[in-house]
Amino acid sequence: MNGNVILVGAGPGDPGLLTQKGRRAIEQAEVVVFDRLVSPAILAMIPADAEKIDVGKESSHHLVPQDQINQILLEKALAGKRVVRLKGGDPFLFGRGGEELELLEEHGVPFEVVPGVTSALSVPAYAGIPVTHRDFCSSLHIITGHARAGAELHIDFEALRRTGGTLVFLMGVSALPKICEGLLKAGMAPEMPAAVVERGTLPGQRKVISTLAALPADAKQAQVKSPAIIVVGKVCTLSDRFDWFDRLPLKGQNVVVTRPADRSGTLSDRLRRMGANAVDYPCIRTVLRDPSPELDRAIAELGGYRWLVFTSPAGPAIFFDRLRAAGKDARALAGVKLAAIGPKTASVLAEHGLAADLVPKTYDSDHLAQAMSGVEGPVLLCRASQGSDALPRLFTEKGIAFDDVPCYDTVYESPDAAPVRALLDAPVLVTFTSASTVRGFVESLPGADLSRVLGCCIGPQTADEARKYGIAVATAKEATMDSLIECILECTKEV
Repeated sequence: MNGNVILVGAGPGDPGLLTQKGRRAIEQAEVVVFDRLVSPAILAMIPADAEKIDVGKESSHHLVPQDQINQILLEKALAGKRVVRLKGGDPFLFGRGGEELELLEEHGVPFEVVPGVTSALSVPAYAGIPVTHRDFCSSLHIITGHARAGAELHIDFEALRRTGGTLVFLMGVSALPKICEGLLKAGMAPEMPAAVVERGTLPGQRKVISTLAALPADAKQAQVKSPAIIVVGKVCTLSDRFDWFDRLPLKGQNVVVTRPADRSGTLSDRLRRMGANAVDYPCIRTVLRDPSPELDRAIAELGGYRWLVFTSPAGPAIFFDRLRAAGKDARALAGVKLAAIGPKTASVLAEHGLAADLVPKTYDSDHLAQAMSGVEGPVLLCRASQGSDALPRLFTEKGIAFDDVPCYDTVYESPDAAPVRALLDAPVLVTFTSASTVRGFVESLPGADLSRVLGCCIGPQTADEARKYGIAVATAKEATMDSLIECILECTKEV
């Protein structure tokens, strides 16, 4: 049985501009064939068990020639695979998407096309340039500035001048002097506003606003490199007024997010919306204990406990899965009070229709222990196998009967360290949401110089762990994502 191919436009770089349909296709793919301009945040959406094929292309160099890319798509589809061809921007706008479908159509392979947000519109928007404005122009023209190797540009510059519209040149950095020269020779005014925008929609975006005559020299002085787009037209004069992207509070700031892969999204997404280059670096992973005779025994004897305590959002999720596996539901907790270390853990309980009876004002193990100092046991403590000793120590000191049941393990991951090592040559922010993320981060970077790392820690226990490794720290006022982000904003003044 044949598979199929979905041609997906990944957009200009900002993962937030990937369409919902494109994301669904990626998440369901068995094979993903991708180009170099697809952002790491989008590549991170590819299923772990999917085959990833890098055919990255850049100016004057193809890692994999186009005809071989076409053949790869055909072969994988004929092998019965769900294939996603992931391309930067929109696949049908100078993306050679039509060429890639021809071979599939000839062999009767089913295919779909998911359009992408094109850089021709989005990059100017991120630079504060509306490509149309009724006070300045009534048309938009998108032109490729790329020619085959050794060939001359075939652009009717005189026709473009006559339109009087906004001109957007894609893939034209290397040809910038020839483009400007061609327009000038066609009679366009030397003082016509013009711009070049590099790495558009990404945290490292830069722009040069100039005039048609001066743009080549100004871009050369700024050392503008591909990928970049060129905009020519009076609308470029609006860039400073309408530039919202450069005003974002974390624009261009590198922030490494060390949370587990299944929990990093919320923090990373919020940081990206604030302009940061959020680098997902999951150093730890939660692994269910299975079999878990201690947890099974505790569930069988739930009626004997007065309190059930969870110290992370992972605890309730695992507990209720095990409860259902035992043929029980929330009614088994009748008469048992619930304690949660913080609002996120309490929200997981709420998903199961249960309200936490106790949530400490400060969301960490020490304050949870203080809040429980007067409770009556027995207490069932359901948590990671390697957790803080604050609760067991307090229960022992107070003579409160308790069972400390490990329901999951925290294991250290070995993510690709190259992107993070590259950031360590300069001051960099790293978020730590638990002591285990600190240990996982350090263990994944043996021999690394951490002297330029500033750890933004969610609580004092996490900060203490970071200090053990010589990492400078800043601690959030509360153990919440909002407070951690406030801490990051303060830290950017020091980095």
